[in-house]
Amino acid sequence: MLELAQYALVAAVIFTVLAFVTEILMVTGRASATSDVRSRQKNRLSFYANAFVGIAILLLTFYLIVRLINTGHGPFANQHEFSVSFSWGILIALVFFANRYRLHVLSLVVLPVVILMLAYSTQLDTEIKPLVPALQNNLLLTFHVGFAVLAYGAACVSFGAAVLYLIQPYLNLKHGPRPEVLDEVGYRAAAVTFPLLTIMIILGSVWANTAWGRYWGWDPKETAAFVTWLIYGAFLHARVVRDWRGTKAAWLLVIGFAAVLFAYFGNHFFGGLHSYA
Repeated sequence: MLELAQYALVAAVIFTVLAFVTEILMVTGRASATSDVRSRQKNRLSFYANAFVGIAILLLTFYLIVRLINTGHGPFANQHEFSVSFSWGILIALVFFANRYRLHVLSLVVLPVVILMLAYSTQLDTEIKPLVPALQNNLLLTFHVGFAVLAYGAACVSFGAAVLYLIQPYLNLKHGPRPEVLDEVGYRAAAVTFPLLTIMIILGSVWANTAWGRYWGWDPKETAAFVTWLIYGAFLHARVVRDWRGTKAAWLLVIGFAAVLFAYFGNHFFGGLHSYA
C-alpha cells in the first residue's frame, strides 16, 4: 500500500502541473476568436483545470490517509509529510476561494507553489520512523500541525491574490479580475489565516509545556511563528482601523507569506528544538 501511495504522490504532482498548464492556456487564449468560441474554450479549459486539481487533492488525500494508517498518527511527523500536507492545504484553500469568488486566475500564482512544494517532498526521506519523544502526543500533533496546514494554505491564497494585484498592471489581460476583487480576496484569506495561526500557536505552547516543561522558550521556529502571527495581525489591524488597501496591503501579504516560508524552512538553518521537523 505504501508503494501505491508513492505512485499516487507522483501522479498528484503530474496532475497539478497539468492544472497549471491548463490555467495558462485559459489566460493566453486566442484573442482572434469570437466571443462565443472564446467562451466555450474557457469553459472547457476551466472544467479540465478544476478536474485536474480535484484529482490531485484526491491523490494527496489518499497518500496522507495511507501514511496515517501506517503510522498511527497524523501525517505531520517530518518534513516530507508536512510538505505533502502543506500542499494539500493550499489546494483546499485554492478551491474554496477560487470558486467562491470565481477567481481561477489565482491558480497562476498558487499552483507553482504547490508544484515546488510537492517536488521538494519527493526529494525527502519517505521512510516511516518512530516518533521522537517530543512528538509522542498524537492528539496535539494532529491538531497543532493540522491548524498550521490550513493556516498556511489560506496564507498562500492571500499571497497569490496579492501578487496578482501587484503584477496585473504589467500584464495584458483583457478579461482579468478587477483589482478590487483581488484586494478583497487577499483580505478574506488573511482573515482566515490569522485565527488559524492563533489556534496553532496556542496548541503549540500547550504541547511545548507537555514535551519540554515550558509554554514558550523563543525557539527559532516558535519565534518565526510568532513574527508571522504579528505580520498578519498587523495587516488586519491596518485594514480595519486604517483602511489599508491596494499596493501597501498587497506587499504586506507578500511579506506575510515570506514569513510563513521562513517559519517552515528556518529551523533547518537555525536549529533549535524543532530541528527534527
